[in-house]
Amino acid sequence: MSDVRVIIQRDSEREERVVTTGTTAAELFAGERSVIAARVAGELRDLSYELQDGETVEGVEISSEDGLNILRHSTAHVMAQAVQELFPEAKLGIGPPVKDGFYYDFDVDKPFHPDDLKAIEKKMQEIQKRGQRFSRRVVTDDEAREELADEPYKLELIGLKGAASHDDGADVEVGAGELTIYDNLDAKTGELCWKDLCRGPHLPTTRNIPAFKLMRNAGAYWRGSEKNPMLQRIYGTAWPSKEELKAHLEFLAEAEKRDHRKLGHELDLFSIPEQIGSGLAVFHPKGGIVRRVMEDYSRRRHEEEGYEFVYTPHATKGKLFETSGHLDWYADGMYPPMQLDEGVDYYLKPMNCPMHNLIFDARGRSYRELPLRLFEFGTVYRYEKSGVVHGLTRARGFTQDDAHIYCTREQMSEELDKTLTFVLNLLRDYGLTDFYLELSTKDPEKFVGTDKAWEEATETLRQVAEKQGLPLVPDPGGAAFYGPKISVQAKDAIGRTWQMSTIQLDFNLPERFDLEYTAADGSKTRPVMIHRALFGSIERFFAVLLEHYAGAFPAWLAPVQAVGIPIGDAHVEHLEKFAAAARKQGLRVEVDSSSDRMQKKIRNAQKQKVPFMVIAGDEDMANGAVSFRYRDGSQENGIPVDEAIAKIVKVVEERAQV
Repeated sequence: MSDVRVIIQRDSEREERVVTTGTTAAELFAGERSVIAARVAGELRDLSYELQDGETVEGVEISSEDGLNILRHSTAHVMAQAVQELFPEAKLGIGPPVKDGFYYDFDVDKPFHPDDLKAIEKKMQEIQKRGQRFSRRVVTDDEAREELADEPYKLELIGLKGAASHDDGADVEVGAGELTIYDNLDAKTGELCWKDLCRGPHLPTTRNIPAFKLMRNAGAYWRGSEKNPMLQRIYGTAWPSKEELKAHLEFLAEAEKRDHRKLGHELDLFSIPEQIGSGLAVFHPKGGIVRRVMEDYSRRRHEEEGYEFVYTPHATKGKLFETSGHLDWYADGMYPPMQLDEGVDYYLKPMNCPMHNLIFDARGRSYRELPLRLFEFGTVYRYEKSGVVHGLTRARGFTQDDAHIYCTREQMSEELDKTLTFVLNLLRDYGLTDFYLELSTKDPEKFVGTDKAWEEATETLRQVAEKQGLPLVPDPGGAAFYGPKISVQAKDAIGRTWQMSTIQLDFNLPERFDLEYTAADGSKTRPVMIHRALFGSIERFFAVLLEHYAGAFPAWLAPVQAVGIPIGDAHVEHLEKFAAAARKQGLRVEVDSSSDRMQKKIRNAQKQKVPFMVIAGDEDMANGAVSFRYRDGSQENGIPVDEAIAKIVKVVEERAQV
């Protein structure tokens, strides 16, 4: 038996080892229980892969990103096997790993019931304990069609070989150049227990699945298209240890308590009426207060930074979006046209930038006017598929705090630097402090302009981002069609990451709109355009803050900053005078003069997450004072009325949390 030489890669260290022909990756990493797959010459492989001479091999640990995906996809197979053992008529769809878990789609006669999920999870535990081996084998197209003749959705996927999409998860099934089927084999007899079309790799056995749980089920169109049949999707999660699973479930429970849709209802902030339509929200009076305060503060800060306010209509002739390129590159995200004026197509606007270009171009511009910073709270409309619409965070109609800055080439770097600093400082004012930056670069299949312009724009943004001293993460191919982008990624109170502000450098739209200004030497010169959204959308930012604060907004944002709670009816008038004086200082104060007992009033205020509960009894009245009760239950007694109002004013002005 001849020998083969392989190189074992561990981080930056390389070790050459001589092994016998037929040695598998599992034998190479024997004793390393955390290694569940191998990366060979850059490709992920099962541990059963037989090593070839000269190959570089790296162990894939279960806790790595690739390892988690392999764990979760293997668990999805176990779930599908359990479903077909319990529901033999179920037809298989696709079962990819997703963030923090996995799903699998099934065609069944009726939707799964919660009791079904319990039975499926129990069956999965049985399969896991059996230690079935995941065994890969290559098949031809014809062999695959013969073996999977009873699986119509798999037959469709076979025809996609080599052209499967990542968007719908099909590439986990047929994303490689060859077709493979994974057999689940009995650990003792080698007998076939179940099989599935899949590119792999997988865990060595089902025993390598440490911890999992099924979460929920929902309807989902086959491959994400509303034209296709509705299937039943079961979601689950899997982790490298029971402790990590427990921590994840606790995190989800906390996230559920913070869900902005739930809090929006409980705190009477907003709703999304069925009569209006999915993804189209209405703000109630209390939510309207929060939104107005957010916008007012943003307006004031923009005025301080030299922005000028503009307003544009909600609809436009389609010709404008032909000029901008949106009808070439963004039509799928736009609402269909309305035919007006004897057949002219009008569109609801998905972006504000083309209209701002028209404002720039409405008259001649001089270099003395630059940088020109145009700002708008502009409502836009984007057609999102029903499956991705999610409360205020993924809506169909929303308002962007949109700015477009027109400057010279010489001003470009300084303006970008000032813009990014302004954006980060304003986010900090709203209580977000943990950031990293993401640099989105050109999609080679979806762009306008020259490679040279893109290279210059990308390098300029990179230098600007690095000056902030924050982590900078690449996002290859993530840019819009007209220019590269910096996006600010912010972590909330429980560690979730949200994309916030975006800054895009654009040499292309000024070219498409033939924008010019008169330079100092009298020549006509093309401006540089910077696209900038700070909140992204007001609705989404509202939702992020609502979840970040779990509904307990700091006093400056709270819809009701203080509520007066009388111990008895005799104390109502004293609190009404307090409230009137506080309102003169610009505070939002109410008095609960209802017939409820005092403790019930306190509970009501706590449920509404009011920052200051202002309590008054006989002693407070006699001393011209009030007492504070805070959201955490602590109290501060006998505060003179003027001092109490001044304290609330100070907390509001400092945007402090109480």
